[in-house]
Amino acid sequence: MKKLVFTLSMSFLACVAFAQNDKDKKIIEDSQDAKAAFLKDDPDMQKFFDNSYGYIILPNVGKGGLGVGGAAGNGVAFEQGEMIGYARMTQVTIGFQAGGQAYSEVVFFESQKEFDRFKEGKIEMAAQVSAVAAASGASLNAEYIDGVAVFTRAKAGLMYEASVGGQQFRYREK
Repeated sequence: MKKLVFTLSMSFLACVAFAQNDKDKKIIEDSQDAKAAFLKDDPDMQKFFDNSYGYIILPNVGKGGLGVGGAAGNGVAFEQGEMIGYARMTQVTIGFQAGGQAYSEVVFFESQKEFDRFKEGKIEMAAQVSAVAAASGASLNAEYIDGVAVFTRAKAGLMYEASVGGQQFRYREK
């Protein structure tokens, strides 16, 4: 009986680990596709990918609201060009907003200081940080604010609200 329980437990753990790997692989693939789409829309954004200390790509963010809203998405974290783990973003908003939207987001960190704050869960987008909509040439005049630059790319839907204030991030090592 003990062997049966042990075998079933190990089988369950293996299935959970395998399922997690499939989910992570999908997030990685979607992040690669999102990066390619951002660069297709704005090839000049490559300078941010090349020169930032680190960045996260959230390929599939869902956002919706009617007065009170929320957004969430999972992505991949890169430090000096190397994938090091995963990111989770959540956001709660209050105010004039209506609709739903799916979008991709990339957050660049100018230095190790800001990137370490992200990994420690201490990055929360302030109200003055606004996202730049990815389009040809949009990144040419984009600047870091408090060491962070944010770009979004709409995928579907319509939302009457476009702030990134209040976003919170969690980091998970690979």
